[in-house]
Amino acid sequence: MSFTMLPQMNKFRKIPSVDVILQQDDIKQIGEEFNLDMVTLLIRKVLAVTRKEVSEGQTSPSIESIVKSITEIASTRWRTSPQAVINATGVILHTNLGRAPLSKESILSARRAAEGYSDLELDLATGKRGSRQAQVSQLICDLVGSEAAIIVNNNAAALILGLAAVANGKGVIVSRSEAVEIGGGFRIPDVLAQSGSRLVEVGTTNRTYSKDFESAIDEDTGALLSVHASNFKIVGFTHSPKISELVEVGHKSNVPVLHDVGSGCIVDATKYGLAKEPMPQESVDSNVDLCFFSADKLLGGPQAGIVVGKKHYIQKLSSHPLARAFRIDKMSLAALNETLLHYSRGESETKIPIWQMISASVEDLSVRSKHICESLGPTAETIKTSATVGGGSLPGEHLDSVAISIKAKSPNDVGRKLREANYPVVGRIENNRFILDLRTILPEQDSFLVKSLKQILV
Repeated sequence: MSFTMLPQMNKFRKIPSVDVILQQDDIKQIGEEFNLDMVTLLIRKVLAVTRKEVSEGQTSPSIESIVKSITEIASTRWRTSPQAVINATGVILHTNLGRAPLSKESILSARRAAEGYSDLELDLATGKRGSRQAQVSQLICDLVGSEAAIIVNNNAAALILGLAAVANGKGVIVSRSEAVEIGGGFRIPDVLAQSGSRLVEVGTTNRTYSKDFESAIDEDTGALLSVHASNFKIVGFTHSPKISELVEVGHKSNVPVLHDVGSGCIVDATKYGLAKEPMPQESVDSNVDLCFFSADKLLGGPQAGIVVGKKHYIQKLSSHPLARAFRIDKMSLAALNETLLHYSRGESETKIPIWQMISASVEDLSVRSKHICESLGPTAETIKTSATVGGGSLPGEHLDSVAISIKAKSPNDVGRKLREANYPVVGRIENNRFILDLRTILPEQDSFLVKSLKQILV
């Protein structure tokens, strides 16, 4: 053995063994809470990284340093997730923060479904097998006036299922301006390809007419598809055919018309000073064959995709093999049913959180802001700002709002500290100030917001 290797070997000898690490108090504490095999595996991984770093010339770390690394990794990996946060961004349907918060009643309904057994697929009257879709599908039909409905686990799945069931192996005609990427890499051309259908683009980026669709129809056409541009606007010299015009063109040639309206808004958004958002019931009234929309956007429910339309087309979707792969789980189904009941009772504005946020008056927000600022002292002040709907809904639309501005040398530091608080808060930086928009903060969270702010402002 070369004497030149001895210093390197001495460095490795300083690295503690797995057994020695397991005897450390902090590691014992982790071992009492978590599976010992998991803890041991984590220790081995950390020690392997340590040996590699030492072999590359780094100094052997102390046992305290190694234990600290292990505890930090464990606390990050093995924690409750997702973690509750206060949304103070002013973006109501914040995709990164989970989109629509559920009503208290919807949460309770989901909890009941999770806690015990239920009549999920049992007809209590006959004692025979039932359908998990029956109750909520009928409720949706009653709300939007459709013949039938099916619910799956998200709107992307709904669209793929619809295309696969009615247009597999055929061409689907889409306006060039609507062959879009909705978000997260979800592109309409890719969706068509995955469904087994083929994209046929018509018109131009800014102007498409019903005659463009009519000219493109041939014996290989499986469907006409209209997709609401929910997360961007094309303005100026533009034209798009009305969905009723596409229905007329499609039905004249016995071609089904599919309409993706996106956000699932079933109340008139204009009464809140927002732009007109396409509504499923209007699509149904226009006689479309299938209409697709999300449940966790402006509907204010859990993640789900809803398809409403003609009964014989819905039956095709229900019997397709993908319907099983995309089916909605019992907790989401329970929460969705309760969300829809809010609409049926005319209580969406008082019960569904996103509509509480959208309908909240600036005066009420100002009162809340004043109380919060009074409890925080001179470091906080009330300012005027504007909030957005977000979540790929109503692009470019804003709501007058009220925010709390935090006086600090570094707005970024304030943001980081609030994200790391016991009850994390996510705000935004505006005009070099860190602000907390009251429109997206639930009133019952005000006291938690004050605690988190006091925690970082001491």
